[in-house]
Parts: sequence; structure tokens; C-alpha cells
Amino acid sequence: MSDWLFDLGNSRFKYAPLLGDRAGDVQAWTHGAEDLRGDALRTLPQGGTAYVASVAAAGLTATMLEILRMRFQHVHVARTEAAFADVRIAYATPARFGVDRFLALLAAARTQRHVLVAGVGTALTIDLLDAHGQHHGGRIAASPTTMREALHARAAQLPASGGHYREFADDTDDALASGCDGAAIALIERSREQAQQRLQAPVDLLLHGGGAPALLPQLPADAGHQPLLVLDGLARWAVHLPSATG
Repeated sequence: MSDWLFDLGNSRFKYAPLLGDRAGDVQAWTHGAEDLRGDALRTLPQGGTAYVASVAAAGLTATMLEILRMRFQHVHVARTEAAFADVRIAYATPARFGVDRFLALLAAARTQRHVLVAGVGTALTIDLLDAHGQHHGGRIAASPTTMREALHARAAQLPASGGHYREFADDTDDALASGCDGAAIALIERSREQAQQRLQAPVDLLLHGGGAPALLPQLPADAGHQPLLVLDGLARWAVHLPSATG
């Protein structure tokens, strides 16, 4: 029976078959806290084992796990560990390090290069991983989408979306897009600069998450984009699971 990977984020739900140690073709939904049910759930796959990563609210996560346990023989939930395979997390309390960030590092470690991993979703997360698998910590900020939504919530006349990136915008919509995207771009570039100073070596830049494509044109041409980084990390976790502790 087939095995599947499930990634339940704050705003999107993604799943893909496990193919070797990587994710296969991905299907994704945008969800709200009450929307993870109904006709769409009846199209979910069934199989032998489900491997699950979730950063969603506890109630939403519990709902998804209940559904998957009815459709799969086994369900394994990924959790951050201090050390797994060749990755060692910097956090003194690994449980406080989001499992999505942990899995992204597991996937990024395949490169065996110094890499700055930036996830652009509901939050903007930035993590530094060296070529030996040591995590050096990171940052969390609001993503451009969340910044726009927060501004709109406080000042309804400021649209929550729209506009184009301009270095010096002459229109409010463009100014909002430029300011919020620019804040993320600046934080990523600053983090890379500091990472290279810390490691005294070049550091690759790797982006993932639904908001990454909007930032890539404004970042250096060598910035990489791996949309499936968390699912690929979950696949790697699944393959190594028999040797895992906890």
C-alpha cells in the first residue's frame, strides 16, 4: 500500500506521495480554521502509512489526524528533534523550533553546503545551516502577506493586496507592495550578509513557501527556490524514522 506525506500549515494544506526519499506530485488547498472538512476531504488518498507535519492550531491538527487515522493503517507525526540524521538544531529546547523549519533544514542539508533557508508563508522564517548540518539559529518575522493584512485590519483604506514592487513608488498600492516585500527582502539579504561573516564563507540562499515567488525577482540571481522543501524534508524524516528516537 502507498505511503503519503501531509503538511498542514497555517494557511495551506499540502500532500504528496512518498517516492523514495522525496515528495511526489503535490496537491494543495488553502484552508481556514473551519474549512478542513467536507467534500474535499473525501478525495484524500488512503494507504499504508501517513507521515504528517503540522504547525496549525491544535484543534485543526487533531481533526486532520482523526481523518487520516480512518484512512491509513499507520500515522506518524513529525516533531522537531535536537539531532536527526545529519542535522543538529541550535535551540536548547527543540520543541520550540517549528517542525516546518526543522523539516526544511533536513531537506536543505542534502546540499552539504552552507545555506540560508527562508520560508515565506504566514510568517517569514530564516535559518542558517552550515555544510556540516549544524543549525546556527534564525529569525521569525511577519511575511509580506501578513504585513499587508495587518495594515488593512488597522486601516481599512489600505488594500490587503495588489500593487507592484517599485524602489520608489508613486502610488499607494505599489508603495504597500514595495514596503512589505522590501522589508522581507532586506531582512533576507541582511541575514545572508551576517551568515557569511559568521561562517567566513559563501552561503547559498534557498527559498520556499507560497510567498517566495513574489520575492525572487528582487533577490540575487543565485537565490534558489524549492517549493517542496518541507515535504521533501518530511520524506527524509520518514525514511530515517526507524533510526529516530522519540
